[in-house]
Amino acid sequence: MARTFRLLIAAVSLMGACGPILAEEPEKEVRDLVIAFNEAYLRNELSEYFSYYADDATLWFNSGRVALDTYRQDWHKLIEEGGGIEMNNLSDIRIQMSPGGDAAIATYLLEVQTRYPDGSLSKEQSQESDVWFRIGESWRVAHVHYTVRSGE
Repeated sequence: MARTFRLLIAAVSLMGACGPILAEEPEKEVRDLVIAFNEAYLRNELSEYFSYYADDATLWFNSGRVALDTYRQDWHKLIEEGGGIEMNNLSDIRIQMSPGGDAAIATYLLEVQTRYPDGSLSKEQSQESDVWFRIGESWRVAHVHYTVRSGE
């Protein structure tokens, strides 16, 4: 009986020691996806970039709500005409996981420079929030809220 009790105490202690490690895995996975998502954006790899989105994703930009199909068409047109992203620096990435581990909110700051087909450049300091859902075996962006920081 004493041996069983000691084994039970050891098992509970081990579970407690492993709990935080296991809890960090989904957060690290989402953090890595946020970085990969933004790297695809920087490389103007549109098929890869848009592969991160859920089919029914909602997007909020300074102009308001934008349909995913409209956003996709606009980016393809920009790239086809010679424009694209030249800089996309992320900082202050924070990940909040849902209690069930199947949803996450990623917030971060961005410094983005876009080249337009006419050769002009825009540079923005922005804030972005992405909501990621685990859909089947993979994570997808279900919502993006991108705002250019005021005063810039």
